[in-house]
Amino acid sequence: PVEWLAFAGDIEAILALKRERNAVVLAHNYQTPEIFHCVADIVGDSLALAHKAVTVDADIIVVAGVHFMAETAKLLNPNKTVLIPDLSAGCSLAESITADDVRLMRLRYPGVPVVTYVNTSAAVKAESDICCTSGNAKAVVESLGVARVLMLPDEYLARNVAADTDVEIIAWKGHCEVHERFTAADIRELRDAHPGVIVLAHPECPPDVVAEAEFSGSTAAMSDYVEREKPTRVVLLTECSMSDNVAVAHPDVEFVRPCNLCPHMKRINLANIRAALEQNRHEVRIDPEIAGPARRAVERMLSL
Repeated sequence: PVEWLAFAGDIEAILALKRERNAVVLAHNYQTPEIFHCVADIVGDSLALAHKAVTVDADIIVVAGVHFMAETAKLLNPNKTVLIPDLSAGCSLAESITADDVRLMRLRYPGVPVVTYVNTSAAVKAESDICCTSGNAKAVVESLGVARVLMLPDEYLARNVAADTDVEIIAWKGHCEVHERFTAADIRELRDAHPGVIVLAHPECPPDVVAEAEFSGSTAAMSDYVEREKPTRVVLLTECSMSDNVAVAHPDVEFVRPCNLCPHMKRINLANIRAALEQNRHEVRIDPEIAGPARRAVERMLSL
């Protein structure tokens, strides 16, 4: 209770600023509960945020997430002001590949379509044929009607999709610093310590982790699983705040919480959301030559 009282001033100020400036806050599932539940207007995984960003009726969009998410919101809302509370909120996956890398891969594999995870910069998206998220990766790959694709940059997501499709997938070597740390041994230890626990793994986890889990899916799919199945005891192998946020709606479910924090997501807080709205701070701008082809890659995904 004392901690929540400490948030009250910033929360009240943000709510007032949103009304005054016709602004909305988009928050990813990995944001802390005081952001996710108290100031966000739209919440979800990357796919949900991309879909909902298209329909935002506001002049200003504040993205409580990392930089590639703010860029995606800007791509889909070129005439709106998009703000990110902290410019240094990056992503290990996005930083693992450049536009030059994609061009070199195209030279090495001529004619092979490039499927790019949304966890990438706009410049990388601009070199791609279509984007995907962890929630629709298999559907995107199979929608192309080809025998093989390049899937960038998450190696584990690519390998997990490859295990579930006949399409040959050529992967890059990028990894998420949150999900790559989970191991199959972790799952076995969790089961020993918490009998009957149901394990849900994000597809950015290594393939042996996904194979060991009862279910694998995006953060939205994990949330849906808990809502649908109502397990007595569950563990979500993903970023810490995901369990905190899902648990609010499921007080009868015991959440076991092995904690892997995303340091980039945790750069976003109430204070810098408030400052972004007060000062119009950190507006996202994208070179028009990059924005056009990047937007097409995202929109092609959303049209499926």
